[in-house]
Amino acid sequence: MNSFSFCRPTDFFFGRGAENHAGEYAKKHGGTRVLIHFGGGSAIKSGLIGRIEKSLDEAGIYHVRLGGVKPNPRAELVYEGIELCRKEKLDMVIAAGGGSVLDSAKAICNGVPYAGDFWDFYMGGKKPQAHLPLGTVITIAAAGSEGSDSSVINKVVDGVVRKKGCNLQQNVATFSLMNPELTMTLPPFQTACGACDIMCHVMERYFTNTKEVQITDAMCEGVLRTMVEMFPRVMAHPDDYEARANIMWAGTVAHNNILGVGREQDWGSHRLEMELSAMYDVAHGAGLSVVMPAWMECVMDHDVTRFVQFAHRVFGIEPDFYHPEVTARTGIAALRALWGAAGLPLNFEELGAKREDIPQMVAHITHDDRTEGHFVVMDGPFITKVFEHAADYRRP
Repeated sequence: MNSFSFCRPTDFFFGRGAENHAGEYAKKHGGTRVLIHFGGGSAIKSGLIGRIEKSLDEAGIYHVRLGGVKPNPRAELVYEGIELCRKEKLDMVIAAGGGSVLDSAKAICNGVPYAGDFWDFYMGGKKPQAHLPLGTVITIAAAGSEGSDSSVINKVVDGVVRKKGCNLQQNVATFSLMNPELTMTLPPFQTACGACDIMCHVMERYFTNTKEVQITDAMCEGVLRTMVEMFPRVMAHPDDYEARANIMWAGTVAHNNILGVGREQDWGSHRLEMELSAMYDVAHGAGLSVVMPAWMECVMDHDVTRFVQFAHRVFGIEPDFYHPEVTARTGIAALRALWGAAGLPLNFEELGAKREDIPQMVAHITHDDRTEGHFVVMDGPFITKVFEHAADYRRP
């Protein structure tokens, strides 16, 4: 196990009606003038924004709305939020929505006190010296942004949409209010994309070159087994509170990095998917359901024993000790079957991507001779191989 530093100071409230504690938690953490940041009209129509506002009113906290966050959040709205916070002298942001809303809110929190362009943090090399505190009310179990240090933003640069992420301690939410009931009205496809994202966050950590990481291996496998059980259950019964609750907390645990400490992590599949979603504006989970199994097929020979372990401990597949590669491939097939049964895409055609765009995507990823991934370091030809596997796969 590698040495590590781990700090996640988020104050969580989990359970029914969690959003009704927004005023209490904002006041507890020093908020007096709050930006409520959210996505589309559904947050208003469902009454969620109204409940948050009522709670803030009862706590005597001034608040302003800013909606309009889209999937794969845009820099333009971040700039608008930064200016609104400065104009209204706001001292806290509450993000109500999914990962995209939280990504946008994190960028706003870091950008308000910063004299330069918030995009500096996403291009690397600069860290915010100050930031507004962030509260979250999540409406989809997926990105785990309510407990993570991650934020991803899209910006048009020289006519090309660039999708960049930054991982900073300042991005960790001050408090997060988590009500599994809020996820019950999600369309099935969004639920499925969220579940895929959660599983991929675990697998980016699970497939590692670090030895003697039994504790985090077991934790990763436990979360994945929970998802294998609860994912089909919630797809069949969307109002199953217990399944929703297990998946929601799995999303937090999957990406607050408690599963990744002390071990080398990969993140190559996420980087490849970011190029897909930047080019085609597809849901992050849908892109991952295409890329991740293709990546697994391309890298499994690097450490087939780990893939056998994955197949056995997560899906209960009995190892074929004479032909471990068969067990490894059976595990990958089981993963694809789980995702495919939930209506997720499994190849480029189903995603709406084009094979002829692969060279352009690879060029964007590998500019300045960049490589991606750590389990297996991927250069341009290897990334091309993964994309081609993803493009050519056909369901049995």
